[in-house]
Amino acid sequence: MIIGLLKEKEGEHRVSILPDVVVALVKIQAKVWAEHGAGFRSFEKDEDYTQAGAEVKSREDILSQSDIILSIHSPEFGDIVKMKNGAVLVGIYQPLYHFAIMKDWAEKNITSFSLDMLPRTSRAQTMDVLSSQASITGYKALVVAASVYPKYLPMMMTAAGTIAPAKVLILGAGVAGLQAIATAKRMGSVVEVFDTRPAVKEEVMSLGAKFIEVEGAADPSKAGGYAVEQTEEYKNKQKQRIHDAIVKADIVITTAQIPGKRAPILITQSMVDGMKAGSVIVDIAAATGGNCELTRDNETVLYNGVTIIGNSHLASTMPSDASKLYGKNVLNFIKLIIDSNGALNLNFEDDLVKGACITHNKTIVNERVKEMAANN
Repeated sequence: MIIGLLKEKEGEHRVSILPDVVVALVKIQAKVWAEHGAGFRSFEKDEDYTQAGAEVKSREDILSQSDIILSIHSPEFGDIVKMKNGAVLVGIYQPLYHFAIMKDWAEKNITSFSLDMLPRTSRAQTMDVLSSQASITGYKALVVAASVYPKYLPMMMTAAGTIAPAKVLILGAGVAGLQAIATAKRMGSVVEVFDTRPAVKEEVMSLGAKFIEVEGAADPSKAGGYAVEQTEEYKNKQKQRIHDAIVKADIVITTAQIPGKRAPILITQSMVDGMKAGSVIVDIAAATGGNCELTRDNETVLYNGVTIIGNSHLASTMPSDASKLYGKNVLNFIKLIIDSNGALNLNFEDDLVKGACITHNKTIVNERVKEMAANN
């Protein structure tokens, strides 16, 4: 069986697997083909892949002959039509937002696995690409904010006077938010955190941050660890508490997202009007609309002295470690879909295989994606 590694689109610096994963795949009798230059942006040469046991091939060869194709982002339609009948795609395809693309893949008889759709269970942790990449994103969001913020983050006591520590507000205490909290505390900031899930309060406080509580949140227990839609009454309370915190904040990191829906607006224009000049917002939910009303995806906006950075792709700016972690996730998932002889073995009785599969046998098989496609 051939596992093909594609070079990502311009602007994406990560790669699906690094040479260390190639070694592991070769050990389980898989043949690995890597597209020329696939790892260049992650600081891996073609020679590194060949030394690990891969063969460097053209994109056309990989598309037309590979049994499994690794591509973090959705390949272009021109690539899809070149794939062999029944080829398997593995990556992060956000099918709840791109269900039209999923329809095309089904028609072309592509079997696709989107790792962002894996069930959030303990068994899936070693394959959890959302967590591994979000951890990097949360760290980098704070670093980016610090590089733009025009003052110190820690308290500084000097002969010329004392500088107060920066006040950081984190909206959303998932993996990205928790890493942003930890990084902000390491940098000496005072940190406050808001999240609709009361269960994360203990984690937030264990990192040394203050948790902002709002009573009346909807039960998130059946949302797989994600945020859920809230009532209007709760949203009004939430808006006031965030407003009170944001006018005092120097740096705000926003991370809140709801799968398949637009990111909730947590920061209105009027809230930004109340922020101090020089303050910074880093909105990592920008790709799904953003948590700030003024966010523009992949843009930096300066509004009344407040810098608003919309960037959902911060993990790509740390390609070496991001690719290392992502590749280990991919390796653990691939071990579920190939047997000990290196042959493809799709066991849909396995809840992880079934949960991540989006298209198979010319059909959209994931129920949530199927429903989205049918209603649009």
